[in-house]
Amino acid sequence: MPQFFFNKRLIMLLVSIIVLVALIGFSLREREELSWPEQFVKDSTSWVQSLVSRPAHFVAGFFENLQDLQNTYQENKELKTRLNDMARLEAKVYSLEKDNEELQEILDKKESLADYEPKQAVVIARNPERWNELIIINKGKSDGIEKNMAVITARGLIGKVKSTTPFSSTVQLVSALDQTNRIAALLQGEEELHGTIEGFDREQELLLLKGLPYDAKVEKGQNVITSGLGGVFPKALPIGKVVKVVPDEFGLNQTAYVKPEANLYDLEHVMVVKKVMGSVDFTEDSEGEEEGD
Repeated sequence: MPQFFFNKRLIMLLVSIIVLVALIGFSLREREELSWPEQFVKDSTSWVQSLVSRPAHFVAGFFENLQDLQNTYQENKELKTRLNDMARLEAKVYSLEKDNEELQEILDKKESLADYEPKQAVVIARNPERWNELIIINKGKSDGIEKNMAVITARGLIGKVKSTTPFSSTVQLVSALDQTNRIAALLQGEEELHGTIEGFDREQELLLLKGLPYDAKVEKGQNVITSGLGGVFPKALPIGKVVKVVPDEFGLNQTAYVKPEANLYDLEHVMVVKKVMGSVDFTEDSEGEEEGD
């Protein structure tokens, strides 16, 4: 009896294996249409996969977008930092190029100041309320700076030392509205004409060259330089160019409006001109006469 049941079970197992193999073979063969059980199983599986995959993709996409947003923010932050660094670098390069150009011009100018000893200085302060009148430089008595010394840039005259401290000096600009702020000047041309820089037209930002003969021929663009007669300012130092000429109020002389050669609104590197031993000093004799020093 047990042998019979054992044989029966073996037969059923073999039949099951044969049926399973037949079903596998049947499912693997190429068919245009699936059977309805296969379709049902496939559709059910697809629906379940779709039901699970959509939230999964949404969550994965959300975190992926969040990560991309964070990466974009970080990249944007780094780019801004680089742009700021580039802006600072460009500003520094521009400043260095400007300083180098000014210093090179100053070195070239030093060679032309035969009877004067130039001392380089830097503008450290400027009062907005007296922008056209005074600047402060970083050289003072300890550097040999004295009152009434001329102050220039590589382009031309800007003023003179008004007062000093041990480590700084106040410079009065040529544009200062001061009755004693006068400069003996020379108008270059076929006939050289002497005059005096007295006053400054703030609206037009022009210096006034007074005392020119009424019958003298003065043309636009003529150069105005220091005459050196006062002994304070070096001779032949550029002051500016003539813009226009008008007769004075009495008609006895002419007044020329002169555009300063140096940029009085952009002052950084300057030179204080110190007279060397042996140069003629007319400061005391000409004080209040030629240059008002």
